[in-house]
Parts: sequence; structure tokens; C-alpha cells
Amino acid sequence: MAPKSSAAGKERSTIEEEEVLQAVILADSFNKRFSPLTLQKPRCLLPICNAPLLDWTFESLALAGVQEIFVICRSHAELVKAAIKNSKWSKPSAGLKIVPIVTAKETFSPGDAMRDIYTHSIITSDFVLVTGDLVSSVRIDEVVRVHKERRKTNKDAIMTMVVKESGVRHRTRSRGESAVFVIDPETSECLHYEAVMGYPPKKYTKIPREILSEHPEVEIRNDLIDCSIDVCSVEVPSLFQDNFDYGDLRRDFVHGVLTSDLLMKNIYCYIAKDGYAARVKDTKSYDAISKDILSRWTFPLVPDDNHPGGHSYEHIRGNKYIAKDGTVALSRTCKIGNNTLIGSQCLISDNAQISASIFGQRCTIGAGSVILNSYLFDGVVVGPNCTIEFSILAAGVQVKEGSRIEKGCLLADGVVIGPQARLQPFERLSRRHLGTEHNEEDEGEEDDEDEDDEDEDEDVDEEGDGDVEESEDDNESEMDSDYGEIEANQDPDALKRLGPDNNAIIWPQPSIDEDEEIDEVEHPINLRLMRLGDDASDLYLSDVGSETSESDLDDDDHFDDSDPSSSVTSLPLANTSNLVQQADEAAITEFQHEVKLSLDRAFAEGHSVDNASVELKTLRMAHNVPLRRVREAVVAAIVNRIKIVESGGPAQRQEIAVVVSRWGDLIDKIGGVDATETIEVLQECCASSERLPLFGQILAALYQEDVVEEEDIRAWHKRPQSRGDEQKSATLQNNFQKCWNAGAFMIKQFDEQKSDEESDEESDEEDTLAKQTRIKEKAAPASSTTTTHRESSENSSEESDDGAEESEEDEVESDELSENESA
Repeated sequence: MAPKSSAAGKERSTIEEEEVLQAVILADSFNKRFSPLTLQKPRCLLPICNAPLLDWTFESLALAGVQEIFVICRSHAELVKAAIKNSKWSKPSAGLKIVPIVTAKETFSPGDAMRDIYTHSIITSDFVLVTGDLVSSVRIDEVVRVHKERRKTNKDAIMTMVVKESGVRHRTRSRGESAVFVIDPETSECLHYEAVMGYPPKKYTKIPREILSEHPEVEIRNDLIDCSIDVCSVEVPSLFQDNFDYGDLRRDFVHGVLTSDLLMKNIYCYIAKDGYAARVKDTKSYDAISKDILSRWTFPLVPDDNHPGGHSYEHIRGNKYIAKDGTVALSRTCKIGNNTLIGSQCLISDNAQISASIFGQRCTIGAGSVILNSYLFDGVVVGPNCTIEFSILAAGVQVKEGSRIEKGCLLADGVVIGPQARLQPFERLSRRHLGTEHNEEDEGEEDDEDEDDEDEDEDVDEEGDGDVEESEDDNESEMDSDYGEIEANQDPDALKRLGPDNNAIIWPQPSIDEDEEIDEVEHPINLRLMRLGDDASDLYLSDVGSETSESDLDDDDHFDDSDPSSSVTSLPLANTSNLVQQADEAAITEFQHEVKLSLDRAFAEGHSVDNASVELKTLRMAHNVPLRRVREAVVAAIVNRIKIVESGGPAQRQEIAVVVSRWGDLIDKIGGVDATETIEVLQECCASSERLPLFGQILAALYQEDVVEEEDIRAWHKRPQSRGDEQKSATLQNNFQKCWNAGAFMIKQFDEQKSDEESDEESDEEDTLAKQTRIKEKAAPASSTTTTHRESSENSSEESDDGAEESEEDEVESDELSENESA
């Protein structure tokens, strides 16, 4: 019997090795946050850095070794199928099998899509579940391995969610939608999940008492970004089928499973330490992820290498990317700022200014136009003297001469405005009668696509064919209804602002009726926290801090719906922060990060001080920050570059001298000279770092390199704040005082040196007077000695010889005196 058992074990091992890793992509977004950009195409086909979002998702899954992908789509299903067919992933060499699954028209939520997956019976093993707007470089295969290992000992472990740590002001962290995770630190099991909306602000979360009693140690985390990457067991779709009230994957399914006393299933978290992962859930995250890609946080998925769209770009200092095919035409007088990507066949005219923006292919920018923090899709034409900021312009948009597009605007495909158009902040425009044109295009595409589907997928597609027609017809009827109502209620005065040549209609701002039930995430005020260019400065979201109080549980005045089985915990969800301040601090943080990258390149590549200063000036102009911020970044970079020598002494001084002599001049070449401020910044940097003992030596090195002068050190030393009395932390006060003492020691040396110089000058004057007195004494007898003609010739000869000797001696003394006087 033993040999038979061994053979069975080998067979099971072989089956596990040959198991195909499957993935499911939910291509629909199930919301209208990108409307009207998504009227003609689904969100997953919108480009980010000139590649469709769906291609970025495919690339992420390919890196993880996924072999079979099911794309679940309802809206614009034919466009999704065509995009898959025409992409590089449909080629045999790609190593991926991609099967589009068209769901029924009744699919209105992710839960409905999961029930449709169960109906099709396409899942055969543990699978990866992601959305069609994912950008990730996380090793999902490692998450799969951890999930499968856990499943060997715990069959109830049905899901592993991938999350990443982040700060409150991380730019990819949504302010409108986050969550509280209660995690067992030993097993990484998610014990409790609660969604947190940005508005209305939420101060408390309720944690069941049994969690705290059964687990001696838990972590309550509000600092995790949900990457929307899940590794699921095969029974997950069936749980959706059994519970029709599960609509959202997190707020309904995860929360429902964790609070259910019947299911007895476990969900775990995988906190990714390496890699990048974020979902394009709204226009604000679209902007943040685009900048992360340009800043190379998504490496190896970057524009100049492994670009999902197959484009080839040249990477230039400052995170500028220019198409390599040589078709980009840049005027000599145009200005291209940092964090910019320009696609092929683009034309940038004279005096145009581009900064932190992305251009698709065949874009034209007129003379004198300014484009800041905006995204232009393929074929966009901008006339001369136009201004566009923090906006998204879809394919084929035309902006005619002298037009201005304020922040947060969205212009759908083919919109024409101007000349002299004036768009107000956050306006959304689309073409008139777009629905009819779209219907004709879809009818022409539908027949061609169905004929080319692979035979092996015929069963799946045949099931969905009828749904495709119904779904597309349903989309078109909804679109016609929306267009008819919106176009019939256009404001003539508002249309006049769009210019005489416009073909657009203005979409109304989101609003709700008092009697209408709406998802709290989609509340118009909450959506403001998730739209491009909106700092929500008129909203004040605050929290009182983190505390747990037993008395609060019994206080009905505070919690009308308090549950005696729950513990109420106040969370630092907003950290008493005004969103205006948050936006400013986020901008400063981004600037400091860009400066660090710039200086790291300068250090590594050995740039000249002049070239490094030019790039820093450009960064300062692009981010519009005070000069002190630049000085702080430069001083911190120089100080941190100095290696700490354990032996100290001459070796440490030599290390400091090398760095300061090479880069010290950069401090004064960033746009202004303020040596006293430089010393202040140096003090702040050293007082808050491990290089505190080096402050005096660094200051001395800056003095030797003429970056600071004695007067500057004395002026800094006299300032009250240099003592650190204004610092709130006792440690910082002590460290500031140490720096102040080091400055006092230098000033003492200056004083002693000055005293020595004065003593030397006095001694030199005394020596000079002594020499002058000696000369006079020697000159007096020589002048009083006279000879007469009556003396003998012998005596005359001796006296003449003596006079000559005395004359030579007098000349020597006079020469010495002259030299001393001149000295």
C-alpha cells in the first residue's frame, strides 16, 4: 500500500504544478466619476501616459505570471473586445489567454459581476481579482504563494487583500474614500473592516468586543491604501450568489463576511512593502498616478521602458519624456517643464509653456499658449494664446484662439470651443447629438468583431451575444435619454461663453434630490474630494484625535445607536486638518521629493553646480514655492551626503571639506544669497538628525569656502530663535542650544584671532620706531664730523674711508626702514 500512496502524492504534486493561475478583471467602473469622458468608451480604455488603463492592468498581471484572464464587461463591451483583439496581449507570444465575458444588462455593481462569474462557471482554482483601472508593479505571484500556503492549513481563508502603507497626505490616497482595518499582527488576519468617507467626516469606528477579547493584540490601521488586488478562493463567487445584498466588494462583501456568525470564513491582508499599486478611481487619482508614473515610482513600468502601449520615449532630466521617433517638433522658444510627456507627431509652437502635463499623439499647441497640470489625449488642437490648467481634454478636442479653461474641466471627444471661450472651474462638456453618432459607429463594429472570435470561446461568447446587443442598446437608450434632457435644458448665456464656433453642451454639476437614496461614496460633496483640481478649501474636515472611552458607550447623547457589544474608538481620520493646508503641504512634499531626485542625479552623475542650480530654479518656478524651501532641500541634501566617520578627527574634517568644496556653492546659486538664513537652515537640519555633532565642522567648512562670512555667523548667533527657545520639543531645544554653543566657540576664536592680530600690529609699530631711533643716532655723529684742509693727507684718507663705511651703513638702515614702513 505504501508505494501506491507515494504515487498518489506525486500525482497531486504534478497537478498543483500544472495549475493555471487565473485572473478576473472587472472592466466596468459602475460609477460616473469620469463622465462625460466615458460616454463613448469605458474607463478601462481611457489612456494614462498614452496607454489604455486596461493595458497597464494586463502588464501588471503578466509580471505576476498570470496565464488566463477573464475580462468582465458590460458597458461598451464591443470596444473592450476590439481593444483586446488589437493589443499585443492577443498575440501567441504574449503568453496570455484573454477571454472577454459580456455580462447581462442587469449588472449594476461588482457584486452582480461576481454573480455572473459564478453563473458562467469559469473559475477552476484560486484566482486574482482586480479592476480594469489598476496600475501595479507589486509581485502578485508572491501574494498568491502566501495565500495558497495559508489555504493548506486553513480552508476557510477565502481571500487575501493587498494593501500598502501610506501617510495621510500621500497623493494616491483618496480623501473621499478610505477604510479602517483591524488586523491581527501575528497572522495578518483582517478581523474587522469599516469604510470611511471623507464627507461627512467620521470620528469613530465601532469594533466588536469579542475581537478585543479573543485577540490579545490587534492593530487598528487607517494608514493603508487598498490596492484593489485580491487573491480569492474558488468559493468566493458562490458567496455572492448566496447573498444578493452583496454589491460592493469591500463595504458589503468583506464587511459582511467578517461580521457574519454563519459563514465562519477568514479574510487576510497582505501589506506590500515593495512595488507600486494604485487604482484610477477618479480624476484626482488619475492625476496622482500619472505623476507617479512620470516620477518612476512604478518602475519597471515606466514610459521609456516596458511601456504598455509599446511606445518608445527618451527620458530627459527632470522627468521629461519625448517620443523617440523624431516626429516631435519643438519651437526653440517654447518651454517644457518637468514631469511632462509628449507623444509622437506633436507640434509645440513659439513661446508655448508646458509643465507637468501629458500629450497624446498628434497634438498641436499654438503660439503663446500655457498648459499646466493637464492631460491631452490624441489629436487635441490648442490655438494660440490659450490657457489650460488641471483639466482633461479627450481625443479630437479643439480649443480655439484666446480661450481659457479653468481647473477641473473635462472635455469629451470631439468638443470644439472658442475662440475666446471662457470655461468655469469644473465644467464638463460633450458634443451635441453624440449618442446618434456613437450608435452608427457601434453598429458597424459589432458584426466584424463577432466573426473573429476564437472557436474555443464560442460557448462563452454565444451566451453573451444576446446580452451584448441588449447591453449596448440599453447603454444607447440611457445615453439618448441623458443627452435629450441635458440638451433641452441648456443655458443660452452659458453657451455664449464657449465661443461662436462651439459644438458643445454643458453638463450640470452633480446634485441629489431630498427623497433620492444615494450611495454615500457618490454624494456630491464627497465627490469633490476626488476630482481633479479641487482643494475643497471651503470644507473643513476635522477630528478630535484618538481615544477610547468606556463612558462614551453608555452616553446616549453622543451615540444614539451605540451597540453594547462594540467598543467605540475615535480615529485620526483627518488630523484636525483643513484641506487647504493639506493641499499646500502635499505640494511642498511633492516639491521636496522632486528636489531630492534632482540632487540625487546631480550627485550620482557628477553634474556641474551651474547645471544643478538651473534645474532647481526650474523646479521652484514649476511648484511656486518660497526660496527658503529650496535652500532647506539643498542644505539637507549636502549634509546627508556627508558620511559619518567613526574615528572622527582629521578624517571627518576631510570628508566634510570634500563635500562642501564640491557642492557648497550650490546654496548661493539657487536664486538668492542669504547666508544668515543658510546657517539657520543648517542648524534646523543638524538639530533634527544624527549629524548634530558635525554642525560646527560643517559651519567652519562653509566659512572656509566663503559661503558664509564672520558677520553672518555673528548675525545668526544674535537672533533669539537660534537658541531654540521657540522649539516645542525639549530634545530640539537642547540640540539647538548645542548648535548655538558651537557658533559661540567659533565667534570666540574670531575674537581671539582679532586680538592676536592687534598685538602683532602693536609690536610691529614698536620695532619700526626702534629702527628709526637707531638710524637717527647713527646719522648724528656722521653729520657733525668735519675735516679741514690743514689736516694731513693720511688723516684725510682715513676719515674719508670711515665716512664711506658710515654712509653705506646709513643706506642699509634707510632701506630697511623703507621696507618696514611700506609693509
